Amino acid sequence: MPTLPSLGGLRARSARHERPNAPVPAPLSASVVDCGIYIDGKRLPGHWTYTEAVGEVRERGDGFVWIGLHEPDEQQIQGVAETFGLHELAVEDAVHAHQRPKLELYDETLFMVLKTVRYVAHESPGTAHEIVETGELMVFLGDDFVVTVRHGNHSGVADVRRHLELDSERMAMGPTAVLHAIADRIVDSYLAVTAAIEDDIDVMEVDVFAPRTAVDAEQIYLMKREVLELRRAVLPLAAPLRRLSEGDVALVPEEVRSYFRDVEDHLTTVSEHIAGFDELLTTLVDAALAKITLQQNTDMRKITAWAAVISIPTMVAGIYGMNFQVMPELHWKFGYPTVVAIIVAVCLLLYRILRRNRWL
Repeated sequence: MPTLPSLGGLRARSARHERPNAPVPAPLSASVVDCGIYIDGKRLPGHWTYTEAVGEVRERGDGFVWIGLHEPDEQQIQGVAETFGLHELAVEDAVHAHQRPKLELYDETLFMVLKTVRYVAHESPGTAHEIVETGELMVFLGDDFVVTVRHGNHSGVADVRRHLELDSERMAMGPTAVLHAIADRIVDSYLAVTAAIEDDIDVMEVDVFAPRTAVDAEQIYLMKREVLELRRAVLPLAAPLRRLSEGDVALVPEEVRSYFRDVEDHLTTVSEHIAGFDELLTTLVDAALAKITLQQNTDMRKITAWAAVISIPTMVAGIYGMNFQVMPELHWKFGYPTVVAIIVAVCLLLYRILRRNRWL
């Protein structure tokens, strides 16, 4: 005789079928882009985990660790935060992103947020839907480590790392040299983006002020919105760079401050370009609206002129449509062609007058 399953077994089996599989957290290695140890400006060979790397550096008492992360979640970054002693508020900002450029100090750790930008290539500024794409790059900096956390697919610093690894003299300056190289690369990208936007605005300017060309004011508003987004990425960065260049941060040695002053000068150039773009786009919006208004007035004047021409045959047809018995030339053989000829002559005369006055 077959045995029946117990009630507890049925409940356990039902629970297994009804309970969804819990998501398996991704390991930290899924977000680690690169991890290296740098001694006297040169990278040590081999592959290192962040725990092995920081242990090696602190055992030697020299060099620093540079670990790069790409969009880690809270669980993935927790081990890094505990190993390097990162402040929980800064870690929260690094995970959730959407921060303004800023510089904060937590005990012996510096936390800096930079906005990255990328120019979105397009055939014409008049048909583009997006011109500037933004991302974020966070930097944790201590005496013997640099942790970079990036958000966005275009904000990578692999080329910065390669360039620094070829310049051992600069890399020997320590973690602040890495911070300078990252800031310099991002500000240089601002210059490249502003140059591309300037070309787009020049094209728009030609279209707006060219005679007999259609103007799409919405594209100018789009460009103004993209410039505003670029402005939000650039202008708040001025204060952090000023603090780094003026010696307000003890982690930045004197020989590196001059490098940050150079980056600050480049940022000032970008800010001036953006301010000029904003003023020029405001002028283009006013000019485009004035051109559209003028075109609408011209169209209304033409419509009014043609309505005046059409009113002549309409008026005559209305009179002869009254069905009176006694009307001028009603029974005359040449009455109909005569009336039509008079209508055509009056319409032509009115057309000529309106044409001479440039209403048509």
